[in-house]
Amino acid sequence: MNFIRKELKEFKESNGLLIDVRSPEEYYKGHMPNSINIPLFNNEERVIVGKTYNLNGKEKAVTKGLEIVESKLEQLISEFVDVEKLYFDNKNNKFKIYCARGGMRSKSIFWLLSKLNYSVFLLSGGYKNYRRSVLSKFTKNIKIIIIGGKTGSGKTRILNILRNNNYQIIDLEFLANHRGSAFGGLGMNKQPSNEQFENLIAEELYTFDNNKDVFIEAESSNIGKCRIPYELFKQMKISPRIEVIRSERDRIDELISTYSVFSKNQLIDSVLKITKRLGPQRTNKAIESIKNEDWENVCKAVLEYYDKCYEHELRSRNNVKTLDLREVKEKEILSMIIKSSSKK
Repeated sequence: MNFIRKELKEFKESNGLLIDVRSPEEYYKGHMPNSINIPLFNNEERVIVGKTYNLNGKEKAVTKGLEIVESKLEQLISEFVDVEKLYFDNKNNKFKIYCARGGMRSKSIFWLLSKLNYSVFLLSGGYKNYRRSVLSKFTKNIKIIIIGGKTGSGKTRILNILRNNNYQIIDLEFLANHRGSAFGGLGMNKQPSNEQFENLIAEELYTFDNNKDVFIEAESSNIGKCRIPYELFKQMKISPRIEVIRSERDRIDELISTYSVFSKNQLIDSVLKITKRLGPQRTNKAIESIKNEDWENVCKAVLEYYDKCYEHELRSRNNVKTLDLREVKEKEILSMIIKSSSKK
């Protein structure tokens, strides 16, 4: 059988439903964004085939794999038929298949779908090829502009204003499902694996014009459990930075709007995570204020700590321009950010 393979660029740009046929465990660790997982082998079956290969060689492993697939052929066919019913349309009427290296698993699915008269093609080199491309993305020069500012300065809101006006932005906190502080996981979905976080960032970069600026919020190297790719973070540290200045009143209002919706227990748990850094006095003050729903004093207790940390970090940065947004209306923010960024 002649297998239809495509190199990564053509594979990504071709219409079709993207299907990852690796095991659920492999898929969770990292996958091509927007792919659907229809595993040829589940986690346990993959281990069995792997052990057979190590103990008895490739031929025996292939035989074992065929036995497993034969026993659940109806289930596999049913899964693809269900996906077709849910997602096929005039644009997505083909299956784009990948496995780990473009080997036996994707070939097996290609054979099965071809017998069912589906149009299907494979990714040459599989997910491993995709990952090489992801990691190489971060080594290329990116025209980054950092949006900095103390906690509560509305940096994410600024990114959204830029995005809504067709400027290129990467919202790292959105991709990481975390706002980057001890309170950052509240109300967020489970964080992706670190590998998947890298994949999500790279997918953003794939869509960008390399000659245009990319706005990114200032972050530490870790956002919750997700670590910013080293090569990208290295570029972020030396990129031009717009330091947003907001009044304490505006910052407190921003934080109250974001966090007062969560339960007292959730907020207290978040404060307790940074007890050592806050110290007993500020910790007790914050917890007591949470219990009394005195949100302003909660913010003041926590901001005192975060501001000191931020000021210390900012001293090590060069190429910083301040942008005073106190008393500035939201409709004026875009033009001020763009004007400031053009002076780099």
